[in-house]
Amino acid sequence: MATRPRDNREAKRRIRQMEAKRELRRAQGKRRRRDNVIAVGVAAAALIAAVALQLTVFNSNPSESEFAAAQAGLNSPSASPSATATNSAGTNSADIPKADTAAGKTFTGQLSLNGGIVGVELDGTTAPQAAAVYKSLTDAGYYSGLKCPRLTTADNFSVLQCGAKGADTTDDPNFHWGPLENTPANNTYPAGTIAVARTGNNAYGNGHQFFIVYKDTVIPPDSAGGYAIVGKVTSGMDVVTKIAQAGINPGSSATDGAPVAPVTIDSFSLK
Repeated sequence: MATRPRDNREAKRRIRQMEAKRELRRAQGKRRRRDNVIAVGVAAAALIAAVALQLTVFNSNPSESEFAAAQAGLNSPSASPSATATNSAGTNSADIPKADTAAGKTFTGQLSLNGGIVGVELDGTTAPQAAAVYKSLTDAGYYSGLKCPRLTTADNFSVLQCGAKGADTTDDPNFHWGPLENTPANNTYPAGTIAVARTGNNAYGNGHQFFIVYKDTVIPPDSAGGYAIVGKVTSGMDVVTKIAQAGINPGSSATDGAPVAPVTIDSFSLK
């Protein structure tokens, strides 16, 4: 029986509908594939950024729970921005005192900051090399007139970094020593801790600078490890907390920068 014109038109309409549906499905498939690629790319970029941030958190010297610190965008307590060829060879500068000059000894003394007295104690049993270095420097009057140019005020990263000659944490690259001593296994630095600032990723990047922890702080280690705890505050913690409560210079980061009022070390003595 011959096909009627009306049947032909109906068949063509159905074919067009089927082709339109196939085209819609192809377009939807392409869009899903494109969205998946974008989503994977965004996730990968976020992961790379997070890892990179975490690795650079302590690329200078101190500052939280490993990933939390990274996410907060904090930097480590460092005496200088990066390790140099001189101080990465695993050897000490020629003028570094021997660890055995402090081994087994306890040194007590006073650190005067803007006229406020902080009592300190350094432990030559757990950190003999660090204690020997700081005893030698204080005996020479090295710290008198130097600055505490860095303050961090995050709830889980709260330190005052001291011992710099200027308004930043730059240190002398020719004065370097190690190894790392008495670094906490759980990365926790309790309030009152006195620890050594160093260049990032360098176990022999310790220098002149140190930091005082005024609230319990967790600092993620870098590739070299943690930060050497050399001693503790025995009195006068209110001097440090008062500096912290005054806040950070408005030109700095919200939680990491220079103290509002410049902090000077009047004197630092140990016996």
